[in-house]
Amino acid sequence: MSKKPRPARPLRPATQLVRGGLMRSNFDELAEAMYLTSGFVYDSAAQAEGTFAGTEVHYQYSRFGNPTVSMLEGRLAALEGAEACRATATGMAAVHSAMLSHLKAGDRVVASRALFGSCHWIVSTLLPRYGIATEFVDGSDLAQWRAALSRPATMVLLETPSNPMLEIVDLRAVCDLAHQAGALVVVDNVFATPLLQKPMSFGADIVVYSATKHFDGQGRVLGGCVMGSKKWVDEVLQPFIRNTGPSISAFNAWVILKGLETLHLRVPAMCRSASAIADMLAERAEVSRVLYPFRADHPQQKLAMAQMSAGGTLVSFDIKGGKEAGQKFVEALELHSHVANIGDVRSLAIQPATTTHSQLTEAEQITAGVQPGLVRLSVGLESIDDIIADLDKGFVAAK
Repeated sequence: MSKKPRPARPLRPATQLVRGGLMRSNFDELAEAMYLTSGFVYDSAAQAEGTFAGTEVHYQYSRFGNPTVSMLEGRLAALEGAEACRATATGMAAVHSAMLSHLKAGDRVVASRALFGSCHWIVSTLLPRYGIATEFVDGSDLAQWRAALSRPATMVLLETPSNPMLEIVDLRAVCDLAHQAGALVVVDNVFATPLLQKPMSFGADIVVYSATKHFDGQGRVLGGCVMGSKKWVDEVLQPFIRNTGPSISAFNAWVILKGLETLHLRVPAMCRSASAIADMLAERAEVSRVLYPFRADHPQQKLAMAQMSAGGTLVSFDIKGGKEAGQKFVEALELHSHVANIGDVRSLAIQPATTTHSQLTEAEQITAGVQPGLVRLSVGLESIDDIIADLDKGFVAAK
C-alpha cells in the first residue's frame, strides 16, 4: 500500500505544529507513536557494529535517540526554522548543555544580567569553577555590550523578553557585536515562543527553550530543547548529550508533541488577555509600575514591536507595600495558581524575589530590577473577567 507523499510546499506554523516531524511506523497509526523502550534490537552483529561505528543508521539507545523524541525534535526545528534540534529533560538541561558542550577552560562568556535565577547561577557560579571567565552587562544597554565584546569572547547568553522584568535585548545589534568578537549567541526564547519571535532571523546561533512552559502548556511534564546548525548540533552538542545523559523521556516528548498541536491557538489568546490585564493594572492606585513589552510606557516598546509579533503572555508589576503586600496579594488569589511556572493554560502568580530569583543576592536583585514587591503573572485561558475579578481580591487583601 503506497503512502501519500508529504506536501512539497512550505507549511505554515499551525500546520507544522500538528504534522511537523511525523514518522509513522508500519502500523500506519494516526497519532504519533510512543516508543517506551530503553534499547533497540539489531538484526545482525554487523548492524550492531555499524550502528556503534556510525556507519549504519539505526536507533541504538534511548539516551542517544528515540523515534518519539525525534518527532518532537523535527517538529520544533521546523517551527523555529532551525537546521537541527535536540530535546532535553528540562529547560535548564537545555541551557546547561548548550553552554557546557561548547565551552572550555580559558573561554570567556558575556551574559545579560537579567536572566532566570538558575541561568544566572550557571554564569556567575558554575562556569568560573571550570576556569571560564564571565561578565554580566545590562541587556538593554548597547554601550555595555560594545565594551564587553570589544575583546574576544566565546559565547553570549541572553533572554529576551527577560524573566521577570520583561527587558528587551536588541538581538540584531548584539548578534553583530558578538560575531565580531568571535562568539556564538545563545538566546533563551521561552517567554516569546517561536510564534512571537525567531532569534535566528536576527543572527542568533543557538536557541534554547524550556518545553515545560508554553510547549506543553498544561503543567504536566518537564522538557527542554536546543536548536542550531546541523554541524554544531551533530559535532558539538550531540556528543555531550550522548555522554552526559540529559535526555528527555519518550513519554514526556509525546506529551509535549500533543501540547504543540494547540500552541498556535493558546498563545495568541493568552497574549490578548495579558495586554488587557497590563492596561488594567496600570490604572490601579496600588501599582507603582507595570511591565509589558507592547505598552507605550515600556522603555523598549519600539524595539519589542520590531522583534516580536505580540507582547507575550507575561505581565510583571510592582505592588505598593513591598514584600509583605506582595505576599498578601498572591496568597489572596483564588483563581490564580501560586506556581513557579509560565505559559500554562491556567493563570499563575509568583513573587520572584522570594522564589524564582531567590538565588540572587539582595544587591543582585536590586541591580536586576527585581523589587521585593514585584509580582509576575502568567496569563492563562480563563475568562478575562474572572481573571480581573480575582486580581481585585488580591488588591483588597494587600491593603
